[in-house]
Amino acid sequence: MSGYVDFAAFYDRLTEDVGYPQRAAYLAGLLAENGVEKGLVLDLACGTGSLTLELAKLGYEMIGVDASPDMLCAARGKCMQAGVEVLFLCQPMESLDLYGTVRAAVCTLDSLNHITQMETLREAFRRVSLFLEPGGIFVFDVNTPYKHREILGGNTFVYDLEGLYCVWQNELTQPGDVVEITLDFFVEQEDGSYLRYGEQFAERAYSHAELLALLDESGLDLICRYAEMEQAIPKADTQRVVYVVRKKGA
Repeated sequence: MSGYVDFAAFYDRLTEDVGYPQRAAYLAGLLAENGVEKGLVLDLACGTGSLTLELAKLGYEMIGVDASPDMLCAARGKCMQAGVEVLFLCQPMESLDLYGTVRAAVCTLDSLNHITQMETLREAFRRVSLFLEPGGIFVFDVNTPYKHREILGGNTFVYDLEGLYCVWQNELTQPGDVVEITLDFFVEQEDGSYLRYGEQFAERAYSHAELLALLDESGLDLICRYAEMEQAIPKADTQRVVYVVRKKGA
């Protein structure tokens, strides 16, 4: 996985339609349903901190963790500008190391799919479990194998924004439903010319059975799973699934 040096500079422009306030409210609802209405919450793979900030505005004490210093620089600046205090740590998910336990953790926007080795994902789950309080809640989402095979794999997407042109190319490899992703950014300069930047990384889709096995091995029990931004059972063509799990030992 790359350090997302160039991607960090353009990430917010390309995710303007995510709806972070609505997404934060959705996650807060899931947390509240499972007894977490306040307290310390981890945003794992927080990126540029947009969701972290929105959850902090809802009253949670937030810790943001990401492996990219460039993403965290943007996140820190965003929260400072909003006057919101958040602790940010630069760590890979599989090397998570907090100062104590948290009541809950979230990991969104298919961040876990960026882990393409099952052993590494197992370690990431294990680390989250280690730093959750007994009975603590972990909410995460993942892109489905359906999305990798039918939506992303072999397809190209183009974003034509003011001053920024992005070409997003995907190649599906087998086995493992891994999508190799290439991003090319063309950024307009003051003289009308364009500078080109590039980023490459991969995402892997995990089956429900694979995730259940890894969660169980990590001391996490499934509470429920939903289609993204809903509280409905995922369908065969659901593109992103939300998992709500609890640390054993409550």
